[in-house]
Amino acid sequence: MTPQFKYSSNPALVPQAGCDWASKMVLNPAIVQDPDGSRLHMLFRATGPWPQARKEGCFDPYPIFLGYAYSDDLGETWTADFSRPALIPALKQAQEEIYITNLHGERVRNYANGCIEDPRIFPVDGELYVSVACRMFPPGPYWMLDQDPPIETRYDYIPSWVHEQDTPFHEAARTNNTVTVLFKLDLDKLKSGQYEEAFTYVCPLTDGSRSDNRDVFLFPHKMQIDGKEQFVVLHRPMTPAAFPGGEETVTPSIYIAAAERLEDLATADAKHQLMATSVFDWEANRIGASWPPIAIHTDEWLISYHGKKDAEFGYTQSFMIARNVPGAFPEIIHRCPDRLMYAQQNWELPTDYPTPCLFTTGGIIVGDQLIMAYGAADQKVGISWVNFESLIDHIKCFDAQGGLLTHV
Repeated sequence: MTPQFKYSSNPALVPQAGCDWASKMVLNPAIVQDPDGSRLHMLFRATGPWPQARKEGCFDPYPIFLGYAYSDDLGETWTADFSRPALIPALKQAQEEIYITNLHGERVRNYANGCIEDPRIFPVDGELYVSVACRMFPPGPYWMLDQDPPIETRYDYIPSWVHEQDTPFHEAARTNNTVTVLFKLDLDKLKSGQYEEAFTYVCPLTDGSRSDNRDVFLFPHKMQIDGKEQFVVLHRPMTPAAFPGGEETVTPSIYIAAAERLEDLATADAKHQLMATSVFDWEANRIGASWPPIAIHTDEWLISYHGKKDAEFGYTQSFMIARNVPGAFPEIIHRCPDRLMYAQQNWELPTDYPTPCLFTTGGIIVGDQLIMAYGAADQKVGISWVNFESLIDHIKCFDAQGGLLTHV
């Protein structure tokens, strides 16, 4: 039986008129439950025009920020702090200023300089982290790329010095590719409003000179891969041919990677393997993992993922189950072929932006419920609830390719 999803009947959060950093979009939230109680905490992506940094002949830049909200009724209602962002891009233009101090006190390149988007919150070995998709420089109104005719604003605020050298940093800056960055998250400081102390830069998780790459997050503990204890991450490169097994893959797909150190995941020391690629009609353009894996039991994982068909059909959310393989990467053993979640309610459907979009970026288990947070219409925040056991039972009706199992 198909599991029954409950959805917010109205947006949980919406853009705020007069709030310069959140006037245009409030979307793609990550959620986590407070270990000391039932309160849920949220980080959401937000943006608005930034005319104070506008260049002559260009549209206003749209830097992207993270905001904070909380719920005391398991996601039914949310209180957001729109007085200030929780995490702010530095928005520097000079090459010598694009640095940040990392977790080890080192001065390193700041790949979160222009945009900080699509947070995912997860624990790794008992410590809490948040991964974010970042750009070195803010774009203009980037959604205009989906219009007819398309207008490209991604490169409007890239300074001239990016063309002076040929390093991986300069290549990432030239392309303004998405680089996923890892921050350590101090939840106590976040919830008390000490935002400046809540986030500590760790490292980039992807290499922007290799491919634009997002939908990146880690499994909650190290795994034995090739005889070594390694961090394991899911990611979705826009250019799969840049990675092993991607030469014949024509659409952006889900990869799994491992490295002994977090800092090595964006380097040649990481091992990569193609995990899943487009199979169904509603995945024709791309697929990517949606939020961090949840343990079903000791050796199986629920993986939420999204597929996009095209700009008119939009995004679908569905699920896979992966099983641990001794000494190797986990492998997909069940894949649901159904369009389980997609934009249907009036408030979820496109208004300013052409593509129908229900995009989950957070999922947690509370009691017997899986609570998911999602972006809708690329502009608002919604919440969904489903019985966890019924969802797992449904996914297990299908094999690794989405075929119906006759013995279930």
